[in-house]
Amino acid sequence: MPKTAYLEFERDVVEIQDQIEKLLDLAERKDIDVSAEVRVLREKLDSLRQQTYDNLRPIEQVQVARHPRRPFTLDYVERVFTDWIELHGDRLYRDDGAVVGGWARLAGRSVMVIGHQKGRDMSENLLRNFGMSHPEGYRKALRLMRQAEKFERPVITFIDTMGAYPGIGSEERGIAEAIATNLREMARLRTPLLSVVIGEGGSGGALGLGVTDRILMLEHSIYSVISPEGCAAILWRSAEHREKAAAALRLTAGNLVELGVCDEIVAEPPGGSHSDWDAAATLLGEALERNVRELAGIPVEKLLRRRWAKYESMGAWREV
Repeated sequence: MPKTAYLEFERDVVEIQDQIEKLLDLAERKDIDVSAEVRVLREKLDSLRQQTYDNLRPIEQVQVARHPRRPFTLDYVERVFTDWIELHGDRLYRDDGAVVGGWARLAGRSVMVIGHQKGRDMSENLLRNFGMSHPEGYRKALRLMRQAEKFERPVITFIDTMGAYPGIGSEERGIAEAIATNLREMARLRTPLLSVVIGEGGSGGALGLGVTDRILMLEHSIYSVISPEGCAAILWRSAEHREKAAAALRLTAGNLVELGVCDEIVAEPPGGSHSDWDAAATLLGEALERNVRELAGIPVEKLLRRRWAKYESMGAWREV
């Protein structure tokens, strides 16, 4: 796991971590016992970290969801699944590195795994297009979903993108049509579908993998029709109002459970998933295994009726 960067509101937490590392280094060099001091600092660290992450403002949740050291789809694939076989290409134009997919096993069960994939350095980001898919990425995803349907295997999608790529080539090759087709086909795919927002779920780019029987969200992930910066630029004519926009958009996991969009919040380790990839993968793996097992036990016709009812009920409102 790469060395963890830190956000501004994590400064106090990082300072205590540095103190612990310095003490341990001193103990190793001087051969002295600092266990008591380290224990006190670790207790203080755990308390401060819990307090910090229990009281995040919406804009801080956005920052955590976008954290550069947060685990991506392939990081979870490596830790949660076995027997991963990646599949490539949409059989129409090319292979899009911003969406990965393939067969894997979850607790011995064969599943199709598909997800957005970002990069960690400039070369990776160029390969992955910063996690923003072209039309062929969504067409690849649909090809793999249909393959899973053919073999009656569940589909698990990982959502983590700021949005679909809006460039000229993407528009020329039909990005809107590709996403719209995925929405329609996922609504009627005759196999269990499960999605999890692991970071940033942005706009139609997220929805292209998100029409599923159950939607899970990691505790510090976000899911929104538009970014806070984009919303602020439209409503207040300035991205400086992004904090106000983040609160108004109600984009956190807690908000989306209340709105009936998200079905379950998956807890993250203290300090967020970026602080401990293995612990985050363990928590997510348990949630995925349980949900896939439950969905696999539902007859297909009943599954489809429930899926349609789920999306038909979204957006209900009442006047007060």
